[in-house]
Amino acid sequence: MWLISKKYFLLLPLLLMVFTVRAQDGVSFEVKVSKSKLGINERLRVDFVMNKDGDDFDPPDFNGFRVLMGPSQSISSSWINGVRSFSKTYSYTLAPTSRGVFTIKQATIVIDGKTYKSLSKKIEVTAAVDKPSDQMTVDDVADESLHLVAEVSKANPYLNEAVSVVYKLYVSQFITVTNFRALDNPKYNNFWSQDMPVTKYNIQNGTYQGKAYRYVILKRVVLYPQKTGKLTIEPLSLDVSVDVPTNKRDFFGGRIFTQTNKTVSAGKRTINVKALPSDGKPPNFSGAVGSFDFSVTTSKTDLNASESLQAKVEVKGKGNLKLFQLPEPSLPSALEVYDPEFKENVRTTLSGMEGKVSNNYTIVPSFRGKYPIPSISFSYFDPKTESYKRLSSEEILINVMDGPAGEDTASPLGAPLNNRQAVVSTGSQFSFIKLKPNLSVIGTNYFFGSPRFYMWLFLPLLLIPVTVLFGKKREAIASDVAGNKIKKANKLARKYLSAAKKTLGDKEAFYIALEKALHNYLKAKLKIETTEFSKDKISMLLTEKQVDETTMEGFIGLLENCEMARYSPFSEVQMQQDYTKASDVISYLDKQL
Repeated sequence: MWLISKKYFLLLPLLLMVFTVRAQDGVSFEVKVSKSKLGINERLRVDFVMNKDGDDFDPPDFNGFRVLMGPSQSISSSWINGVRSFSKTYSYTLAPTSRGVFTIKQATIVIDGKTYKSLSKKIEVTAAVDKPSDQMTVDDVADESLHLVAEVSKANPYLNEAVSVVYKLYVSQFITVTNFRALDNPKYNNFWSQDMPVTKYNIQNGTYQGKAYRYVILKRVVLYPQKTGKLTIEPLSLDVSVDVPTNKRDFFGGRIFTQTNKTVSAGKRTINVKALPSDGKPPNFSGAVGSFDFSVTTSKTDLNASESLQAKVEVKGKGNLKLFQLPEPSLPSALEVYDPEFKENVRTTLSGMEGKVSNNYTIVPSFRGKYPIPSISFSYFDPKTESYKRLSSEEILINVMDGPAGEDTASPLGAPLNNRQAVVSTGSQFSFIKLKPNLSVIGTNYFFGSPRFYMWLFLPLLLIPVTVLFGKKREAIASDVAGNKIKKANKLARKYLSAAKKTLGDKEAFYIALEKALHNYLKAKLKIETTEFSKDKISMLLTEKQVDETTMEGFIGLLENCEMARYSPFSEVQMQQDYTKASDVISYLDKQL
C-alpha cells in the first residue's frame, strides 16, 4: 500500500494532468553512464533515458557486469513557457565481474509503434581503487571536483622582469559553487606587485589534468622580482561553498544536492630569478628592464634672458617604468635650472607596465649667448635579446638673444645639476607662478543676515516641536501604570538578590544569602519586625494579603530549597534556576502586596 503525505496528495491532480499531456514530436532514446572508467571494486550506474513514454523496454545483457539493482523507473514532466518537457528513465546499478574493456550494448524501446535503439558504450574496468566512488563522502567528491590553481607566466625571469600570476578556480561539471571568500591573501615579499582587479567573473570551459572543467579567473597580479635567486609566491586560500549531488532523488526524480564548505589553496609557487649579466653592463645603467624609447626635447631654442623654457627627459615603452631613475642633463652654469616635475602615464596589463615617464625641467638663462644641452644617454636591459642597449639624445643648442653679457658665456659646459646654487628672484627676473596662492576674500563680517543670525532666529521655533514631543513621551511613560510596576518590581528583586548573585557557585553561601534576601523582602514589604519567621506564618501572612496560590507556593518552595541545600548536593545549574525563580517570585509578590 502506497503512503502519500498530505502535500504530495495535493499535488496529485497537477501530476496526473502533466503526465497525461501528449508529448512533443521528436523522439530521443539514449544511454548515460556515471563513468567510463572505474575500478573493479566500484559501482556503475547506467540510465536509459527517453523523452517520450514507450513500451516493451528490452535492456542489454550487461556482459562483464552483475546487476545489483534495477531496473528502477523515474518519470519527470514539466511545463516551461507553454512547452511540455517529459523524461522517463530506466536505471541499473552494476558491479564489474572482472578487469578489461566491456561494452554496454544497445537497449530497445517501442514508442508509438516504432522501435528505437540506444547507442553502445565502452567501459574500462581497472584494478581496485583505494576508495570506491560509492564509499566517497560529500567532502571527498568536493575535493576531487574543486581545484585552485596559480598560473605563473615565467618560471625563470630576470631581475625586474614582469611576471604575471593568474589564479583560476576549476570546478567539475558535477558540482555547483554557490559562494566563496578569501581566507588568506598572499603577501608578495621581495616583489613589486600590482593587482589587476577582476570586475566580473566569467565562466569558461577548460581542462585540468586532462579532464574537462569549468573555470573562473578570481585574481590577477603582476610581479617584478626585486631579488635574485629562488623566490616563493605565497598561496591564495579560499573558503568555497559547493552543492554536491547525492545518490538520492526527490519526488519528481531530480537529484538531491548537499551543501558543504571546502578550503582550497593554490599552493606555493617558486620562481628562480636570474641576475642581470655583468658583461656589457653600461656604467650609467639604472635598473631599467624591458623595451624602451628615449628622447630629450625643449619647448623652444630661441629666447631672451630671464625668459624660461621647458626641457623634457622622457622614456616610453614597455617594462619596469616605475622602478628606475631617469638620467639627468648636464647644463652650463649660466642656465638656472629648477627641480624637475616628474610625470608618469603608465598602465599595467598582464604582460607588465606600458606607457611613459618624464622629468620636466624649467630653465632660465641669465646672460646673452649660446648654450648647448649636451647629448645624454639612457641604458636598459632587453630580456628578449638578453643584452644591454644604449640610447642617446641629440645635442640641443639654446640661443639667448637679448640680455646682459656674462663672463662664462663662452664656456660650453658648466657644473652638474647637483652643484647649482638656488635661484633668488629679484626685480623683473623670472619667478614661478604660484599654483596655490591661498587668497581670501576681503570684506567685513556683518552679524545681520549671517548664518548665525538665522540660526538664533529660527532656533526657538525648532525647539517648540521638540519640547512637545518630549512632554508627550513623559506623559506616556507616567500613564503606563502596569509597565512602571513591572520596572519597580524588577528593580526591587535585583536589590534584595544582589548579595545572592555574588555567591553563585558557592552552595552554602548562596542559599544562606538567598534565604536572608527572601525574609528581608517580606519584612520590608509587610512592615513587620519578628525574629521567628516560619513557613506556616509566612503562608498565613500571604493568604491574608490575598496573594495567589502559585506565587505563594513558589515563595515557600524557595525557602524549602534553602533548607535542603544544607544537607543535599545542589548543582550550579540548580542554583542558577533558584536565583531566576526568586527574582520572578519577588516581582509577582510586589505586584500583589
